Amino acid sequence: MHIAVLTMKFSLPGCRSLKEKRQRIGGMHERYGRQPAVAVCESADRDRLDASEWTFVVTGITAQEVQSLCSEIEDRIQRTVEARVMEVIHERL
Repeated sequence: MHIAVLTMKFSLPGCRSLKEKRQRIGGMHERYGRQPAVAVCESADRDRLDASEWTFVVTGITAQEVQSLCSEIEDRIQRTVEARVMEVIHERL
């Protein structure tokens, strides 16, 4: 069993409310949390309007499978989320 932790930090310039933040960043749980190999949560900056941090724990049988899923998550988020990705941290456990 292989495990990786993917943490992504976002900047949300011009965000004026938590409701707007949820609209711009929202849907992470629905998009990624349904996959049996992925656990996802907003891990920091919950009360800040201009920032957000999300952590994904990814599991798989092979390291290649885990890396591929992490890359897929990161690429999809880069294309679909209305925020600037400020930092991406990959950790293997």
